[in-house]
Amino acid sequence: MSQKKYVYDFHEGDASMKSLLGGKGANLAQMSKIGLPVPPGFIITTDACKAYWTQGENLLDEIWPDVKAAVARVESSAGKKFGSLENPLLVSVRSGAPVSMPGMMDTILNLGLNDATAEVLARVSGDARFAYDSYRRFIQMFSDVVLGVSVDLFEEKLGELRGSLGVEFDYQIPADSLKKLIGEYKAIVKKAGAEFPEDPEKQLRLAIDAVFRSWNTPRANTYRKINGISSELGTAVNVLSMVFGNLGDDCGTGVCFTRNPSTGENKLYGEYLMNAQGEDVVAGIRTPNPIAELEKAMPEVYKEFSRIADLLETHYKDMQDIEFTVERGKLHILQTRSGKRTAAAAVKVAMDMYREKLIDSRTAVERVAPDQVEQLLHPQIDPSAKYEVLAKGLPASPGAAVGRVVFDADEAAAAGKDSPVILVRPETTPDDIHGLFAAKGVLTSHGGMTSHAAVVARGMGKPCVSGAESVKINLDAQKFTVGDVTVRKGDFISLDGSQGAVILGKMALVEPEFSEDFSALLDMADKEAKLQVWANADTPEDARRAREFGAVGIGLCRTEHMFMAADRLPSMQKMVIASTKEERVAALAQLESMQRDDFIGIFEAMDGYPVTIRLLDPPLHEFLPKIPEFEKELASIDPESSRAQIIKAEMARAYELHEANPMLGFRGCRLGIVYPEIYEMQIRAIVTAACEVASKGVKVIPEIMMPLIGVREEIRRLKEMAVSIADEIIKRENVNLSYEVGTMIELPRAAMVADEIAEFAEFFSFGTNDLTQTTFGYSRDDAENKFLGVYVDENVLEHNPFHVLDREGVGGLMKIAAERGRSVRRDIKLGICGEHGGNPSSVAFCHLLGLNYVSCSPFRVPVARLSAAHSAIGLLK
Repeated sequence: MSQKKYVYDFHEGDASMKSLLGGKGANLAQMSKIGLPVPPGFIITTDACKAYWTQGENLLDEIWPDVKAAVARVESSAGKKFGSLENPLLVSVRSGAPVSMPGMMDTILNLGLNDATAEVLARVSGDARFAYDSYRRFIQMFSDVVLGVSVDLFEEKLGELRGSLGVEFDYQIPADSLKKLIGEYKAIVKKAGAEFPEDPEKQLRLAIDAVFRSWNTPRANTYRKINGISSELGTAVNVLSMVFGNLGDDCGTGVCFTRNPSTGENKLYGEYLMNAQGEDVVAGIRTPNPIAELEKAMPEVYKEFSRIADLLETHYKDMQDIEFTVERGKLHILQTRSGKRTAAAAVKVAMDMYREKLIDSRTAVERVAPDQVEQLLHPQIDPSAKYEVLAKGLPASPGAAVGRVVFDADEAAAAGKDSPVILVRPETTPDDIHGLFAAKGVLTSHGGMTSHAAVVARGMGKPCVSGAESVKINLDAQKFTVGDVTVRKGDFISLDGSQGAVILGKMALVEPEFSEDFSALLDMADKEAKLQVWANADTPEDARRAREFGAVGIGLCRTEHMFMAADRLPSMQKMVIASTKEERVAALAQLESMQRDDFIGIFEAMDGYPVTIRLLDPPLHEFLPKIPEFEKELASIDPESSRAQIIKAEMARAYELHEANPMLGFRGCRLGIVYPEIYEMQIRAIVTAACEVASKGVKVIPEIMMPLIGVREEIRRLKEMAVSIADEIIKRENVNLSYEVGTMIELPRAAMVADEIAEFAEFFSFGTNDLTQTTFGYSRDDAENKFLGVYVDENVLEHNPFHVLDREGVGGLMKIAAERGRSVRRDIKLGICGEHGGNPSSVAFCHLLGLNYVSCSPFRVPVARLSAAHSAIGLLK
């Protein structure tokens, strides 16, 4: 007997013990404690799983006396005996991690059956078909999970048997045929080089071993990586006395959510099958019935289930995902857990429960994960578009997607982000997780709203249409047909997961709008947050969108984007190729009024909120066509024409400006020091626009940001320039206007000498895109295209540092810069304006560092607002 307690009966645990008993085990223990109809059973802890991975078989030897004692207690409660030839106890063996990982690990049902106990079960139940159906299911599941024999081999035999009998469903197969099928199943196992064990105790030991091993399967590891779940948690093993939903027409099994997991509607949402076992519902082999129909089929069971669903939701104060079985008209609850839901449902459930006074505002904010929020910004099919629906299925996960058809999960994963695909399968399995993650959407011909594809797609925020039974898939031929329409691999289709529609071809998509609930939730989140959320915006339209999404400032306005417009680029190119200062000034004069008008629009859109404008940053050659483009045009025209002379001049200037490494070359503040007229023009445009808007009674807070500062003298000179020009304009216009001059910290040296820079800079904005490049020595485009993916896959790096802030290196420099900057200027304003400003983990680090704000793209603002709240609450660290 083990000195450490690794085995718990249900009555010894409760819902607070999830880290030890796993989510499933803790909830089973809690339900048992409050008197719900839970079959007797016991739990082997997550500590045992962790010990297993160091001790292996020795751990099983150590705990086996405790397992046998627990089985004996279950026998006493159930009135049956494990392996008995009179009234055999059968059990299920299920995994159960502390964090819900639906479908990722393994379950075995009907354990304890063998040739002898199957005969006894047939006699005791009075139903031979039920007994042999349970036995063949057990052989199939055990062989797949424990012995590693492909489930497809068994399904193929089962399909052949249905065909030969002329029946559609498994429950229509008679007992004699099932008995013969069991023999064929055992032959499959033997041919695969394995042996099916007859001894129930050996079956149990092997099953427990398999559940522990399932913690480290590729699909489980992939799921944890995608969802940021620690591999150190381990899984518990839950052993329950079997109850049977496949005993006859007064039996069934189902899965039900206490609210709609797609929309959040406060109404039971689920499915059930009569005369079936649990895997039939989630596997998608049979299309189940809506839970509402259970009220007609079994009114007393439905009434009892509704009561329990209400009780569980009130007890846990969250939407529940409940698995149940009905045996001979008696309801049994097999599992409850917080239900996976779409972002839209998460918001609605949280706000409804807040209004119902079931939870408080902080809990409502906690219930919506920042990563989920992006789902609310998923595109939808343009409502004004006209189209014909090719096929209808179930609206399993909302949103819309367009992509090329692929039929294989590996192909979907290999397609990459630049080649959007729709994964089309008869049904998906946990082994398809990598393909589901990569695909833009999922279409299955079988399965219901709680099938594997539906649950995983909802969790990932991807559109899914399931159970589209008119879609006839031929995997060998890589095509599907709907009536007389054939769709082949590589053809485009569109999915509307909200309507369950499959559409031929590429549909136009539109961005969704905020709901009132979502806006209210984000307002509650802002009250919890310490960090402000600003936005990166380069146009008045971007600024208005940022405000609509709740941004309270612009942390990065990139002036170079204003020069790329078709009506401005010629003037910019004139400035670039100018050979004298006078020519440059003349070209800049044409641009100044355009810049001023842009700034007026942005200041007006951000009425009363700060606007941080970065002066010209990129190398000048970026405004000229590439050399091959010059050469191509020159070859097509008269070499003596005036146009040819312009091209030659631009080519000469392009050659002159060419740099071996432009990212570290003549750009940023270096432009403003070598060609001060460029920055002088921009400062005039900013301050003149601010004065004009302020004179109309609009509050304006301009912040002038110098890019790529690395030494004290750069910021000293450029601040002197800015103050001289700005003060003169403000005095001339006689307007009461305050402004600030600061810099981006995007070079390691700038971070190290931040105290020197802070003598002149009134704010720092961490430009973490370039700071990551210069800290790692990576060229982002080259790194992401050539090796960063491999680095992450091979665990050289935990994350792509351009997506998730590198806390140790880049973050370490930020910490130094913040401390040294504050040592000189205590009230210096600190923010971040790289893409990391919208990444939840990176926002949490900014909170820990005590920054004033994060700035991100407008569409990431809601993610950042919720991330800031979760960071302050302590959910993100």
